Amino acid sequence: MNEENFQVKEHLSVNHVMKRLMAYLKDHKKSLTLAFTLLIIATAADVLGPIVMKVFIDGYLTPRYFPVLPLVLLAAAFLGLYIISALFHYLQMLLFQKIALMVIQTMRVEVFSKVQHLGLTFFDQTPGGSLVSRITNDTEAIKDLYVSVLSTWVSSGVMMIGIFTGMFFLDVKLALICLILMPFILGLMWGYRKLSSKVYRITRTKLSQLNAKLNESLQGMAIIQALRQERRIRREFGKINEEHKTAMIQNVRLNSLMLRSAVYSVYLLGLIIILSFFGIQSFGGAVQLGVLYAFVNYLDRFFDPINQIMQQLTFFQQATVSAERVFGLLDDKRMAPVQEGQSSPSVTEGKVEFRNVTFSYDGKTDILKNISFVAHPGETVALVGHTGSGKSSIINLLMRFYPVNRGGIYIDGEPLKAFSDKELRAKIGLVLQDSFMFVGSVADNIRLSKKQITDDEVKEAAEFVQADRFIEKLPDQYEEPVGERGATFSSGQRQLLSFARTMALHPKILVLDEATASVDTETEEAIQDALKKMRSGRTTIAIAHRLSTIQDADQILVLHRGEIVERGTHQSLLKAKGLYYKMYQLQHGRGLMDRTVVK
Repeated sequence: MNEENFQVKEHLSVNHVMKRLMAYLKDHKKSLTLAFTLLIIATAADVLGPIVMKVFIDGYLTPRYFPVLPLVLLAAAFLGLYIISALFHYLQMLLFQKIALMVIQTMRVEVFSKVQHLGLTFFDQTPGGSLVSRITNDTEAIKDLYVSVLSTWVSSGVMMIGIFTGMFFLDVKLALICLILMPFILGLMWGYRKLSSKVYRITRTKLSQLNAKLNESLQGMAIIQALRQERRIRREFGKINEEHKTAMIQNVRLNSLMLRSAVYSVYLLGLIIILSFFGIQSFGGAVQLGVLYAFVNYLDRFFDPINQIMQQLTFFQQATVSAERVFGLLDDKRMAPVQEGQSSPSVTEGKVEFRNVTFSYDGKTDILKNISFVAHPGETVALVGHTGSGKSSIINLLMRFYPVNRGGIYIDGEPLKAFSDKELRAKIGLVLQDSFMFVGSVADNIRLSKKQITDDEVKEAAEFVQADRFIEKLPDQYEEPVGERGATFSSGQRQLLSFARTMALHPKILVLDEATASVDTETEEAIQDALKKMRSGRTTIAIAHRLSTIQDADQILVLHRGEIVERGTHQSLLKAKGLYYKMYQLQHGRGLMDRTVVK
């Protein structure tokens, strides 16, 4: 599923988005109350400033009356109001932003936690770069909503109410006339939100696509360079980048028109109304210059928060679109399969049974068809077959990465779905063909599966798989740093570490996905020796591409197009001269085959 298709599923109304965003503020009621109190005090100081100045102009400056004490008191009041305004605005902004940062911290942890519990079906259908964009870029945009938008809107809204209060205090008639401006202002806000919503949605989608393409390119850089595909990848990246730029230019044009020219036009209209009012009033008598000054000052101050609100609409649109995407992720139902029922059985023997299992990834095409087999405790069951035959799907179902569509999987006679995740992950050890290393130390990577194990147990696990031979030659031995994906280690060394990680669990069931495919001959010999010890007393399910590595398996299942077409031991399958015989013949040659069958 591409980014555009995924976007459709998560389209939410702005009201719904805002309700969910506001719900995150419930845990910060005391801090919010304090911040609002400080804001109201700061706004009151802002509103009283022009009134003090009006008293000075009309009461003292115009009649040229300059008594020292009243003027000193007025000056002190004006200065005091300015200091209160500056201090309290600083404190309330600090509180609002602190609350916002705590909220976004909570949200990021919530989103990351949700991603960790999503099923592999979700990751199969969603680009990795898009997910990174949602967790980083989109939550960052939501942070701007809390840090900049809401705090600015609240302070600007309180300021506008305070200014109108001051206007009505000075002249009710003129204040009512100035209310004519409100429909124009609200119309501008509504029009801007409508027009910009679509533009921002396109912008965020294109940004996600850029991240997805970048992530894919970095992951596959070796292949890109080997196949000389740099020009094609650059062209594809450039196309998405051009579309992103086009959307951003549309946004700039919209902002230039709606946030500057249109708002300034409304301001000029308000100025014309005030000056016209006083001009007409002057025909009938004297005009109070203090009131004129106060109204013009209020008009300037009134449009300052309006400009701020309009400018923050940019971030508001980004944040609501980003919130749609984040909430779409939080609401996604494609969760990893979990335990069902109240019973919590334990894996004691390690008997694995598939009973008529049929499975499809997309709900349309069956990848596995009526799969049935039993792996008894201590036995090794090998899965072989051509690419796409369903081998990895069997392991994916056994690890409960995907839910079973039809049929059932049982461990020690109990349904797989009855086991807790903790029990399954502790008793089933998984080794993949491409062993993944995490940033940390060698010991950290071995200890990854079980945090409680001691240093001695880490060394014991490494010695068990003969990884200690190369670890002890490292400068820092078990504390040797491991870079991203273990890039400083050879593929064989990474595989040995993954074996040690698995054996630290002491699993009852061992799942191997071509565990020796990526190692050199010398390391393979060491791993084969370790595998014999690992398999002893454990049920082992092993995918094998090289048939020579599973000749001693107790049972070999040959899969073809999702079905088991042959089963038996190595020798019995060779004698049957079916699909397994042909696969072995292709790998080892006819002459060797004939000698093997004779034996």
